Amino acid sequence: MTTEKSKIAPMQEQLTYANVLLWGGWLGIFLMIVSYLLYLSGVITPHVDILLVIQNWGHGVQEYLHVTDSPHGWAWVALLHRGDYLNFVGLVLLAVLTIICYLILFRGYVRKKEWAYAIICLAEVLVLSLAASGLLGSGGH
Repeated sequence: MTTEKSKIAPMQEQLTYANVLLWGGWLGIFLMIVSYLLYLSGVITPHVDILLVIQNWGHGVQEYLHVTDSPHGWAWVALLHRGDYLNFVGLVLLAVLTIICYLILFRGYVRKKEWAYAIICLAEVLVLSLAASGLLGSGGH
């Protein structure tokens, strides 16, 4: 017996998507707050001193990167032990949540044999991953 309510109920993967997005979002925000407090308190030394940041705030990106000896693209990963780059962990988590959630939906659409939606989810994952990779020259900062 199929009721109207069961026809419009979300599939389990949609509920998982929502929960991953909710808890992942809060975890990312928490990580950013904790890492920022560690940076502000001086517990973890920064790569770029705050005074140098202030002195070069108005410069273009390339000049700022040169003066502060800051990395470009994904090279910041090597500086996660520094207070000013540790904060990127929370940001990356927030950014990658969309990809994770699309993969969750992809699995559900494949199980239900809803190929159009599965292909759309897979295309989203590929486009977002390519954009973030830096291979196109614009992502990965």
